[in-house]
Amino acid sequence: MHVLPPAAAPRPRIPQWIRVPLPSSPAFGRTSRLIEDLRLNTVCESARCPNRWECWSRATATFMVAGSRCTRACGFCAVDTAKPLALEMDEPERVADACLRLGLKHVVITMVARDDLTDGAAGHVARTVRAIKESCGAIVIEVLTTDFNGSDESLKTVLDAGPEIFNHNLETVGRLTPMVRSRARYQRSLSVLKKARELCPSVITKSGLMLGLGEQESEIYAAFSDLRESDCDVLTLGQYLQPTLRHLPVVEFVPPDRFDFYRDRALAMGFREVFSGPLVRSSYHADELKLTSA
Repeated sequence: MHVLPPAAAPRPRIPQWIRVPLPSSPAFGRTSRLIEDLRLNTVCESARCPNRWECWSRATATFMVAGSRCTRACGFCAVDTAKPLALEMDEPERVADACLRLGLKHVVITMVARDDLTDGAAGHVARTVRAIKESCGAIVIEVLTTDFNGSDESLKTVLDAGPEIFNHNLETVGRLTPMVRSRARYQRSLSVLKKARELCPSVITKSGLMLGLGEQESEIYAAFSDLRESDCDVLTLGQYLQPTLRHLPVVEFVPPDRFDFYRDRALAMGFREVFSGPLVRSSYHADELKLTSA
């Protein structure tokens, strides 16, 4: 289990390279109202993403399905941990409606962990994917899922719905996983990515790491290697930011040039694409991913 820092621990000063001006765009208000009108959850809000202003100003958002309450209590995540409510059976159609009204060409569907459900909410995610496909035609769908406690059946349920991209985050290096991630297992996450490729050879597999939690450089490279051995195509690298004083502290703010270095190193190890930078998140500019090889 992770150990939370004392409530009185001061936050380190955020460096200038992470301070970004808030964009001003009418699209932000329209996106916000649409999400409110359709009663949708977004990881942008629930996880306190620093890119919310930019993404909503671009008329895009990452939709979080299966509720707003997570059954896990990860040390890095601001999503509420509480007893989940029943699934909203019309949520898939509401998400599809939002995609249609926003005119999205690429959408990311993420989820809370639902360890209370037999299938981990895999069926609900699959229904959401199908509803979007029916409403939006040629839209590219990226799913960012839990590990489903290692259930191949749940994983297959999601993949059979036909998402073009399957994302499951490793989040951190092996040594730090017990501290950072609740219930998750480093090797199990690697197995999920490898199994996704086996079950659906055409799907693009994707994973991400947060830096600044105290990982060593050699451990980062080991994680890169483990992901490649699991046939992971795309990697995202971003700076961990402490959501509240009750969450794990930032050990280091990694400078932008170091993110550039890690990107080059990862590409040299065979990743198809690497998005690396202090403000990069799993779904940040996800629509820039090229679906076909050059």
